[in-house]
This record gives sequence, structure tokens and C-alpha cells, in this order.
Amino acid sequence: MEQVPSAGRLVQITVTEGYDLKGFKGDTPVTFIRAEFNQVVLGDSAKITVSPEGSAKYNFTSSFEFNPEGGITLDDLAHKPVFLTVTEVLPKEKKQKEEKTLILGQAVVDLLPLLEGQSSFQTTVPLHPVQGSPLETPRSSAKQCSLEVKLLVAEPLLTTAQISGGNLLKVTLEAAYSVPESFIPTGPGQNYMVGLQVPSLGEKDYPILFKNGTLKLGGEREPVPRPKKWPIANILAPGANNIPDAFIVGGPYEEEEGELNHPEDSEFRNQAECIKKRIIWDLESRCYLDPSAVVSFQKRIADCRLWPVEITRVPLVTVPKGKAGKTEKTDEEAQLSFHGVAYVNMVPLLYPGVKRIRGAFHVYPYLDSVVHEKTKCLLSLFRDIGHHLIHNNKIGGINSLLSKQAVSKNLKEDKPVKEKDIDGRPRPGDVAPSIKSQSSDTPLEGEPPLSHNPEGQQYVEAGTYIVLEIQLDKALVPKRMPEELARRVKEMIPPRPPLTRRTGGAQKAMSDYHIQIKNISRAILDEYYRMFGKQVAKLESDMDSETLEEQKCQLSYELNCSGKYFAFKEQLKHAVVKIVRDKYLKTTSFESREELQTFISELYVFLVDQMHVALNQTMPDDVQGTVATIYTSSEQLQLFAFEAEVNENYEMAAAYYKERLVREPQNLDHWLDYGAFCLLTEDNIKAQECFRKALSLNQSHIHSLLLCGVLAVLLENYEQAEIFFEDATCLEPTNVVAWTLLGLYYEIQNNDIRMEMAFHEASKQLQARMLQAQVTKQKSTGVVEDTEERGKRESSLGPWGITNGSATAIKVEAPADKFLEESSKLQSDSQEPILTTQTWDPSISQKPSNTFIKEIPTKKEASKCQDSSALLHPGLHYGVSQTTTIFMETIRFLMKVKAVQYVHRVLAHELLCPQGGPSCEYYLVLAQTHILKKDFAKAKEYLQQAAQMDYLNPNVWGLKGHLYFLSGNHSEAKACYERTISFVVDASEMHFIFLRLGLIYLEEKEYEKAKKTYMQACKRSPSCLTWLGLGIACYRLEELTEAEDALSEANALNNYNAEVWAYLALVCLKVGRQLEAEQAYKYMIKLKLKDEALLAEIHTLQETVGFGNPSF
Repeated sequence: MEQVPSAGRLVQITVTEGYDLKGFKGDTPVTFIRAEFNQVVLGDSAKITVSPEGSAKYNFTSSFEFNPEGGITLDDLAHKPVFLTVTEVLPKEKKQKEEKTLILGQAVVDLLPLLEGQSSFQTTVPLHPVQGSPLETPRSSAKQCSLEVKLLVAEPLLTTAQISGGNLLKVTLEAAYSVPESFIPTGPGQNYMVGLQVPSLGEKDYPILFKNGTLKLGGEREPVPRPKKWPIANILAPGANNIPDAFIVGGPYEEEEGELNHPEDSEFRNQAECIKKRIIWDLESRCYLDPSAVVSFQKRIADCRLWPVEITRVPLVTVPKGKAGKTEKTDEEAQLSFHGVAYVNMVPLLYPGVKRIRGAFHVYPYLDSVVHEKTKCLLSLFRDIGHHLIHNNKIGGINSLLSKQAVSKNLKEDKPVKEKDIDGRPRPGDVAPSIKSQSSDTPLEGEPPLSHNPEGQQYVEAGTYIVLEIQLDKALVPKRMPEELARRVKEMIPPRPPLTRRTGGAQKAMSDYHIQIKNISRAILDEYYRMFGKQVAKLESDMDSETLEEQKCQLSYELNCSGKYFAFKEQLKHAVVKIVRDKYLKTTSFESREELQTFISELYVFLVDQMHVALNQTMPDDVQGTVATIYTSSEQLQLFAFEAEVNENYEMAAAYYKERLVREPQNLDHWLDYGAFCLLTEDNIKAQECFRKALSLNQSHIHSLLLCGVLAVLLENYEQAEIFFEDATCLEPTNVVAWTLLGLYYEIQNNDIRMEMAFHEASKQLQARMLQAQVTKQKSTGVVEDTEERGKRESSLGPWGITNGSATAIKVEAPADKFLEESSKLQSDSQEPILTTQTWDPSISQKPSNTFIKEIPTKKEASKCQDSSALLHPGLHYGVSQTTTIFMETIRFLMKVKAVQYVHRVLAHELLCPQGGPSCEYYLVLAQTHILKKDFAKAKEYLQQAAQMDYLNPNVWGLKGHLYFLSGNHSEAKACYERTISFVVDASEMHFIFLRLGLIYLEEKEYEKAKKTYMQACKRSPSCLTWLGLGIACYRLEELTEAEDALSEANALNNYNAEVWAYLALVCLKVGRQLEAEQAYKYMIKLKLKDEALLAEIHTLQETVGFGNPSF
């Protein structure tokens, strides 16, 4: 690093002019200016008479020497301003030996620009009047009096390395609230002090002090915004105490980084800051950190994390003259009372891009063992290091000039204490060390137990806390800019906007020729109908060939006479020329006439053929009758793919997904759905291609970014994963899942600090969302809200918000996946509150939902419209406390996109989370993952746990039904399914519950129940399987017309289902339609029906009726 030259450099302060001045004895007083810095008088200006307009040209220059190796340092420039005092010289009266002067006002010049690399600057500073000054009443111009000031140094005080590597630290101590009742404003004066340390020059600690706190009784809240004040004593003008353009603005408690920022703390803080006693400082101190100090600062935060901020009370004793020595012999430590400490978590300053932390911090009694355990701090700033502070306090009061000069040489008046050296060795220099080695676990000798600090314990009993702000000029850890992240994403995945297909060359020439042929043919037809339209309408089909020939001749004559034929020929000419040049590449003259004739003949044949092609496209043959086609929507295709997934027919599911992509290749939701399917089948490479394709279509799509990040982690492309997750948090800073996935990535990288940062931000955003949801819910009625939720749930399909009556699920456990999917979607989209993420009461979360059942009749309108979170914990909509966590939010997202490979890591966090832990939803997710692995025993165990927590949860019974169905126990499955559909509140996914229950009814020959069940499924989410089941039930009930209708619907939705053709064949055989029966049987054989029993039934019926099988 470049070193600052040891020689001192002059800092020149020039006051050029004063404005709007006036004095005690009139508007044209004689005045002079005194410049002071660091409590040293720099000089007085000449005595200048103020003009009648109120201006005075001083042109007064003073200077001081900046010398970082002794004397005035960068730290002094950071927190000490230059004071300019304007004094009026009164006229001498008779017999008066000396002139009498009165101070008019004081101006403050902030030297901070010099620490920003400037070598000169000019500013106009206000002149603040002292009490009783005539300047308190402005002149007629109504402008505040001011001084024009210029500052100049020969060269910048900071080197390039210091500017780039150094930093400026600002610490603002606002107040201590809810102080002990023993603090009373009457009686002996007390100096309330707060102290802390930071590394200032390399490894050297710089202790600082906030003093002279003002004890105030409660009654009203402190106003905001209010100005921050200089940490300087003896400022003459009240207005000069305020730092220019620096204000305490406050803010919501939930946005603070400290303690007491949870919703449950709001009531206490409101009382403390309005009613209870408080100590007010409102002081800001600044400290310059050189590059080596910045590195040390950063290392200590990472090492110790918590920073001790001490608070104490020292009596103000004015010692009479001649007795100072006697007083000095008093035991100094006895003067230290109410010694407390606050533990400030400085880790957020190591978060990328964070420059400021502000919050409230509890005050605890100062106990050596506790402080050392939490902060590795060995010595107390006040007790072990700051004896001279108390000593100075006794000598002449905290505001005396002597006290100020003594303190300023050793202690900057307010700087925050940060952690010590990484190795914990004692600090060299003026101040003793305060951080002990991490490896030292030896208890301190003679450390006082709790009973030895009863005064400090009063802080805990009163609930005292301090409000502190720590701000840096530059973030310790730079954050990637959104533009850089977007650029990196574009480099990895170039955007692919839909390209307009441009045909050129021969293809373009052919296309233009076809277009011209079609246009000319339409024009000729229009001319024909104009001439012969009425005649054709009369004769209709009775027209003979002679009439047609006559019409043809008349039409040709008309076209030639009117010039339209020539116009048509010219219209076609340009297209023919392009074909000659681009198709046949003829651009030069022909060598012989024979060659020309040969080419013309070949060209003629080609043009006539192409004319017929164009005419056939325009006017197809009548023989080609239009075939009615059943159009399946994208939502229907997704439902069919979902059914194929659940039945583990992955080939058919892939075909449906690909068909959606072919239809709408620019729809990124289709790519995400197909990518999620590939995740289910563990084809990670293809899933990555799909997600990246979706991201290329919209590089601001959050789900695409997150899924690209998840795949990058699964494929161990960690650098790319960080880019994707960071870009997602930049594009949508309120996204809980994005922050949580970023935190999980940092956990994989063993970056604990950034992991904490991401999880903290996720919790903060989740809390804010829930508070907003609570406010919104209070403004709306429950019935309206639930109706809206019902509409969302019944019309949603899949994780991307596509409209349909079903949902994408993971393999066979479709209902559970759907409820997780809807839970994630509806909790983020709806206005239902989750209530709290900060407290977790097992008694509440495990409480049976008896209240829920009792209250259901009062809300029948909303009985089937609760979102998935309500299904997991039904009491959510009925006043029972409900918790959710950032990890459960992320689990829902991962399950809906079928990223099961990633879920177990998040489940571990959910289990250990203080606000999480085992819950009904937790066990349901575990059961789903084990059903995927075909581990039915484990899945059954977890479902039993879920049922114990919420016995009345329809999702539990639905998933249990699927478990029994897949394991072959259809009787148990039937009981579970019937229980599920008997609930007033539906399970989150009913499609496969109806399908499988209907199938069981068919197996047990309960055809009426099967028909009713399939009818419900057809109404909710019709598909080939639902209509097929209904058709089978009707056929077995001998309702052949209804059976044929249902089977026809099934065939229209999927004509590749052999079972549909089989039952159509049975129906046709029963009603005696031989041709249709044979056709249905033929397609059934072609599609290879696998049900041998059904095939045998068809053969038996064919033999009975005597037809239906052409092979015999």
C-alpha cells in the first residue's frame, strides 16, 4: 500500500464573504471571525464593517497542519469540524480600556470531502445564532445568514490505495429506552456513557465514547426525522450542534437488523419509546479505517461475530479549587455504576452490498465470563481501559475544556467497538487489548458472579435496550450489480427471441409465384360470378358442357377486351422472372435458339404444375371432405400427461409434453413443465436444457432462474448456480424461495455468513408478506376471500398457473404433490395470513382440529375452497395459530417442480428450524418421497405420524389411500378414499382419488357407486380415463346409450386407448351394429389390448351374436 508522506501538509480555510449579517448595535456592525479546529484557535480575521446590505468581505485565511504520524490525523478530520465564530466588536465607551465583544453566531464546516479524495471545495455554510443574538431575527430578505468558505490542500490527503481500500465508518447512538426506574433526573448529576472500539489504523484499536446522554421522562415519542449531532462539547450556537444533512429517520421495527424486531415485540417497543424513561444521545461519530484496518475489521467480524457495546453511569462531580488532589485519591472503580453491555451482531456488514445496520439491542449486566464467551473480549473499555475517563470526569465536569482536551488525546468521543485481533494478542499502542485469543478458554480470575452486578441486572428487569446505527461508506463485501448478473446470465444462456422466418432464393420465388396464382384465380372467379352468377344460380346442376364452353369463351373475350388479361400477365411476370433467376439460375443470354426453346418448354411444364399446386391449395377437390377434428387444449394435454405420469407411463407423458411444445414453442411454461417431468425421471441433462430454453425466452422469469440454479447445483456447476440464484434475488428481492435457495447454495459452499444472510432475508420477506396478508384479511370478509380461493384452486393446474381442473403431480402420489403445489402457489398469491414465523407452539400445531369441524357449518359457502395450507392445518381459516417457515415454502416449490433430489436437504433444515420441526405437512412430504422410492413401509410410518398430528386432514387420508392402492390393498384404499371424499373440505387433489375409487368400485361390482364417482370426476376434470370409467359403469348397468356416449367422449380425447375400443366393440355387439363392432375390434387388436379377461368376454359375445370378428 502507498504510504502517506511523513511531512505535514497545510489545510487552508478561507472565509471569503458573509451574507445577511447584523449586530446588536445596528445593521452595520464591526465583526471579525475566529477559526477553531480540534479546540485550537487557528486565528482571527481582521475587523470588517458589515455593509448596509448585510454582507462583509472577510477574505480571511487560516490553516492547520495535517500530519498522520502525530498531531492531526485522518480520524480527526472525519469527526471534527472547523468552527467559525462571528463576533461583533462594540464601540468603546468612555474610560473603557478594552473593546467589548459579543458573539453573534457560529458556523460549522464539515471536512469530510477531504476524506473522499478532494483537494479543494467551496461551500456556503449557515451561520447559527447564539442565544440572544440579533441573528435569530432574519433581515428583511428573510434569508438565513451564511458564510462563503473555501478549503484547499496542496495535494489530496489520501493516496489512491487509501481511497480504493479505505473506508469511513459512521456510528450513530440514538437512545437507550426503558431504562431502570432507579434512574431519576433529580439529584446529583450523572453522565450516561456508551463506549465501544474499532480498529482504526491497522491492528490498533481505537476506543470511542458517546457521553452526556440526557435522561428524559416518558410521555411522547421522539420526533423523526431529527438531526444527528456532533460528538463535540462546548458548541456555542445550538444549531451548530447538528451535523448538516444527517438525520435520524427511524423506520418499521420489522426492517431493523437487531433484536426486538419481531411482531410480538411491537407492543413493548411502542410503550418503551412513548411512555417509559429513556436516555437520548442522537450523536454520530465517524472513524476513518485505512486499508489494513478494513481487513482487520472484516476478519474480526467473521471471527467474533458479536461486538460488545458497553453502557455505564458516572457521577458528575465538580471539585472545588485546592481539593483536586484529595479527590483524585478516591477509588475510581467505585464510581462505575450500572455497568451493562449490549451484544451487537455485526455479521450483516459482511453480507454482499450491505453498508448499514440499525437496530435495537438488549442491555445485559456486564459479566466478564459472559462477555468473553460471546465476544472473546477480555478487558472492559470503562473498567479496565478507561480509568482516565472517570478521572477526567471528576476533575472538572464532562463539558469542561480540560476534560475535553484530556479525553481527545486518547479517546475519540464516539466510535463503535468492533472485535479484536484474530490471534487475540494484546494490542500495542495507547490502548490496552480487549480481545482474547479464541483458543483461550481459561476463566478469568475473580470474575464477578451475577450477584456481584445487581445494578446491571436492573437493565434486564427493566427490559432496557439501545438503538444503534452503524454505517460504512463502502460495503465490506461488494455485491454484484444486477447489470453484471444479467450479463453473466446472457453469456451462459443467450436470449432467443422468436425469429421471423424469412424465405429467400428459390423458396421465396416459389412462394411469390403461388401467391400471385391465388390472387389471379380469385380475380377471375370474381369476374365469372359477375358475368354469370345469376345464370349459374338458376341452372345449378343442370348446366351442360356446351353452356360451360360458351361461358368460357365469353369470359376470355371480356378479359382480353377489358385489358385484365394483360394486367394478369404483367402481375405474374415478376414472379416468373424470379423463378428463372433463383430456381433455374439463368441470369445470362442463351447461346442458341434451340437452347432457349428447350428451356421455355421445361419452364412451362414446371409453371403449370406449380399453378395446379397453388389452385389445389386455394380450391381443394370436392371429394376431399372436411374431417371434423376434436381439438385438445394445452390444459387438457397437461392433464393427460399428468395421468400418464401417475400411471408411470412415462413414454406417453413425454409425448403429451412434446405435443404442447410443438404447438406453442414460445410458451416458457410448457418448457418448465417438460423440464419438471425430466426431473421426475432423473434425466437432469434434458431438464437443464428445458429450463435454460425457458430462461432464454424470458431472462427475467424467476422460476426459470431458480430451476436453472437447482439443476446447476445437482450437476455441480456451482459458479453458475450462484449467478442464477443471485440474479433471482436481484430481480425479485421479496421472493422467499429465491433467498432460501441461495442460502442452501451457500451452505453447500460452507459460507456460513452468507448463508445466514440469505436465510435472514428470506425470513424477513416471509414475515413482511404475512403481515401484509393479515392487514388485507382484516379488510375483507371471510366468505368473499374463500370464494376467490376456491376459484383459484379449482381452475389451477400445475406449478405455472395454467388453467385446468387438475394438477401435475409426482408419480403415484399425485394428491399430496398437488396439495404441496397449491400450497406454495396459493400462499404466495392469496391474501391468507400464515400469522407468524417467529414463534412455534407445538401444542398449537399438533392440536386436533375439533374447533375446525364445529365452525365449518358457519362457512358452508367456503367449505370446498380452502387453500392447501388450510388443508394441512385446517385451523388456519378459523383462528387457530399457524406457522410456516422459509424452508417449508421452499419444499413446496421443489415438490411442485418435482425436484425431489433436492428436497431432503431442505427437509433437514425444516426439522431443525426453531419455527419448524415435525408437522403434518412435513410428514406428508416425507411420505411422498418414500412412495417415489417404492418404500411403502416408511411411507406408511410417516403417514401415521401425520394422522396423529391432524387426524381430520383430508390430504392425509387421500395419500394413505394411494399408498394402499399401490401396495395392492384395495379394501383399505377404498376406506381411505371414502373417508377423504366424505370430508366437508376437499383434499387438495381429488382427480385420482375419484379415478381410483371408481376403479375399486368396478372391481367389486358396485356399479352404481362407480357411476356416481366417475360422474363427479368428469364434472371436475374430464379426461379419457374419467369418461372410460363412466362408460364401463354404464355398460355394466346395461345403460348402453349412456355407455356409448361416454366411450365416444373418451375416444375423442384419446383414440389410442385399446380399452376404450374394446368397450365400444362390446356396446356395438350388444346393439347389433356389425360394421362399427368390427371396426372397433380391429383397432383394439391393432393397439394390443392387454386385458385378457376383457378380450375373452368380447370373443364370447362375438360367438353369441355371430359377428364382430372378421377373422372367422
